[in-house]
Amino acid sequence: MLKKDLLELCLLQLLAGGDKYGYEVLTPLRTAFPDTQESAIYALLRGLGKSGLTSWYMAPGGGGPDRKYYRLTPEGRARLEELGASWRSMRDAIASFGVE
Repeated sequence: MLKKDLLELCLLQLLAGGDKYGYEVLTPLRTAFPDTQESAIYALLRGLGKSGLTSWYMAPGGGGPDRKYYRLTPEGRARLEELGASWRSMRDAIASFGVE
C-alpha cells in the first residue's frame, strides 16, 4: 500500500464520520503526514470527486464565506472498505515478521 493509498484511506475514513469541509480533513492529514503538501491533499479530494467516490456542496461558513463540504458516496464507502481490507492484510503480513 503506497502513501497515496494511505492518504486516500485516511481521507475516506475522515469523511465516513460525516461531511467535512477541506480544512477539517486537511488538518489531521497534515498532522499524520507532515511531509505532504496541502495542494496534494486538495488534489486528492478533487480526484475522489471525479472518480465518484465523494460529492460536495456549498454551505454557509459560520460568518465567513461559504465553504465546500465533502461527503462520501456509496461508491466511496465501498472504496473505503476495499482500502481498509488491504490495509489490514498488509498490517497483518508485516506483523508476522515481528515488525510492530
